[in-house]
Amino acid sequence: MTIPVVSFVLATPSTAPWPAPQDPPPEPQELPPTIVVEGDFQEIAGLPKGTGAHATVTEEDLFEQGYRTLPQALRDVPQVLVQETSHGQGSPYLRGFTGFQNVLLVDGIRLNNSVFRSGPNQYWNTVDAGSLDRLIIEMGPSSALYGSDALGGVVRAITRSPYGELNDPTGKLIYRYSDAADFHIFRAEGSWVGENTGILLGLTAKDFGNVEGGKEVGLQPGTGYDETDADLKIEHWLDENSRIVFGHYRVNQNDVPRTHSTVDGINWEGLSNGSDLSRRLDQNRELTYLQYHRDGGVGIFDAMTTSLSWHNQTEERVRVRSDGRVESQGFDVGTLGITQLLFREGASGSWIYGLDYYRDGVDSFLDRGPNQTAADDIQGPVADDASYQSLGLFAQDRIELNERTALIAGGRFTAIEADADSVRDPVTDMQTAIDRDFDNLSFSLQLEHALQHQGGATLYTGVTQGFRAPNLSDLTRFDTARSNEFEVPSVDLEEEKVLGFELGVRRQEGATRFDVGGFYTDIEDGIVRFPTGNTNSDGDLEVTKANVGDGHIWGWVAAITSELTDEVEVHLDAAYQRGEQETFPTSAPVLATEPIDRTMPFTMHAAVRWKAPEKRGWVELRLTHASKADELSTRDEGDTSRIPPGGTPGFSVLDLRSGWKVNRNVDFTVGLENLFDEDYRVHGSGVNRPGRGLTFGLVLSF
Repeated sequence: MTIPVVSFVLATPSTAPWPAPQDPPPEPQELPPTIVVEGDFQEIAGLPKGTGAHATVTEEDLFEQGYRTLPQALRDVPQVLVQETSHGQGSPYLRGFTGFQNVLLVDGIRLNNSVFRSGPNQYWNTVDAGSLDRLIIEMGPSSALYGSDALGGVVRAITRSPYGELNDPTGKLIYRYSDAADFHIFRAEGSWVGENTGILLGLTAKDFGNVEGGKEVGLQPGTGYDETDADLKIEHWLDENSRIVFGHYRVNQNDVPRTHSTVDGINWEGLSNGSDLSRRLDQNRELTYLQYHRDGGVGIFDAMTTSLSWHNQTEERVRVRSDGRVESQGFDVGTLGITQLLFREGASGSWIYGLDYYRDGVDSFLDRGPNQTAADDIQGPVADDASYQSLGLFAQDRIELNERTALIAGGRFTAIEADADSVRDPVTDMQTAIDRDFDNLSFSLQLEHALQHQGGATLYTGVTQGFRAPNLSDLTRFDTARSNEFEVPSVDLEEEKVLGFELGVRRQEGATRFDVGGFYTDIEDGIVRFPTGNTNSDGDLEVTKANVGDGHIWGWVAAITSELTDEVEVHLDAAYQRGEQETFPTSAPVLATEPIDRTMPFTMHAAVRWKAPEKRGWVELRLTHASKADELSTRDEGDTSRIPPGGTPGFSVLDLRSGWKVNRNVDFTVGLENLFDEDYRVHGSGVNRPGRGLTFGLVLSF
């Protein structure tokens, strides 16, 4: 178990070749340290993003800590707040930004597309955590490498590989259970490694029931849903330095509820529940890609990855209003992706450079049954018959100024085009069209300096840019926003931009490591929602968007992990964030400076772990504390089905977990979460977290 901490390890590109195809498959510990088989280019190149805050969640963490979704897997990472509108709709906040203001990559391919809606959304939960080998979290603005949307940070999800297994062939059966969270997760996985080819196939089934809250809330009805997932990865070695990887990943979620907006919402601490009888989502996502990887190049590169991908996402929402009216709406997005990434090390430094191209094709619909009008046929939640494409060219160089100092400089040009033939004009209710172009230059400059010649502390600092071009959801949305709000198109938006400053010190001395740092993010032309003063036919307040949200977010983080003895490890981290942004609190054209929505309060994690000799077993006691979140914007104060009057109460929750490796074929975990049965929720969430409950996990390998 590696407790997630803010950490960064500088890697040097390996010159050791991959074993020849005719050799027996090596065990994982024999792999060259910077040559990995999971398909993540930057690790193949051995060149991380830069010097800033960096954390990793491993496959071991995913199993031992009982995370049931990808967003939940980030809940113990410092500086991250994981909001959950429902238990199927998690959205991490990275340094104050969430949803489409952060980038999620799956094996180097963008999950973000042009229909991602503003604020917390459910799309990161459409990645099966059971298919992952690890998550790499990079904090801060990162558009110089990753392009649009990289304002708060970037998360790279690396899927599992057949070459990560010890046996040939190998099979696994994985089962996880929780009584308070009321879920059963089954995964069957098999891998086969031949002379030149490795294959991994995984199938996952998830049954999420109604979550039991703490001692006062009790059962939270309308919070369960079902999910089935499948993944296939085939890796074929052409020679000792090159391989082809085929990946296919499918997630199918049925009847995912938006509980707080329905009569099933709870009234805890003065909350008001919604009026809908039901509001549920069906979500399907499929990613298929073919990648060519080469380590050991010719001419202009030392390593490279070429990727061709097809990403398809469909969503249908069925809403039953209080008077029994049934409405359904949804969209279908198909995304073609092409990336070319190269790495070269020479006298001028260590270079990453390349290009990426993505094109979305979007269809959408709205069906209001017998109440359907001609205007309702124009579009669904976003424009119908629409496309959105982006092209990016980028380069980054790491220069060793001397034996103690390194400079990392990067830049990127991005061009984006949005076209939509079927957009509903909110004033005339007639069909119109849009054609918008955006382009951006983003830069980053980071410095790392060792304060001593060998060992000791390292100072890191940097100035990085981020931008987000308006997507189709920004420009053309005609759909529910927050509770009792309805968003209409904002076709004249421009890019929002941020400039991030970071300063910190990290030190690794023996079995103790620590990291302390601070950041300041300046926001320019931020895109924010505001009320127009109109209401629609259902009585919902009409909102739209504008580039008026200038502001800033600042914060600090500190983390320390130490092995007191061979058997005992302790960990402590704490983080604090604050931010302000200009907005229109009312429909009056008067700007006001308010707290940024859903700012993370002071949050702390503390853990002590005992490890049995020879790593056979472990016991961990973990405390999570969050202070009261009472820095509220006007829109936060109006979000009464998710945020109690006066703010979200603080909490302190204690979890006890243990695990034991019976033999090489049997591994299990047992835990008792929320020992004191506290009622609590993460700030901005629409449901409470589970009360006291037993958790269990089992892995059978054969």
